[in-house]
Amino acid sequence: MAAHGNTEYSTAEGNDYPAHEQTYENFVHLLAVGLCHVINITIGLAIGGTKGAWWTCAGVIVVATIVAIHGLITGAKMPSYVMVVLSLLVLALV
Repeated sequence: MAAHGNTEYSTAEGNDYPAHEQTYENFVHLLAVGLCHVINITIGLAIGGTKGAWWTCAGVIVVATIVAIHGLITGAKMPSYVMVVLSLLVLALV
């Protein structure tokens, strides 16, 4: 049978809890930036498909890609969020 005592993870040999936390934070960051980038591409394609403004669509996708790369390199999420809002404004104004 299994031991029913308290498990002490902080003193377990080979346990690298800070590395696990950092990996989780990196995954959540990649997920947030990637999801915003996919939303921006979708909005860009909506601009091109519904309004026929394909140059605007290309501009939105290029700028969104640059913002996503910047967010992945620097670790910032806010520029990706701002880009989604700007893409929605472009969609509304076109």
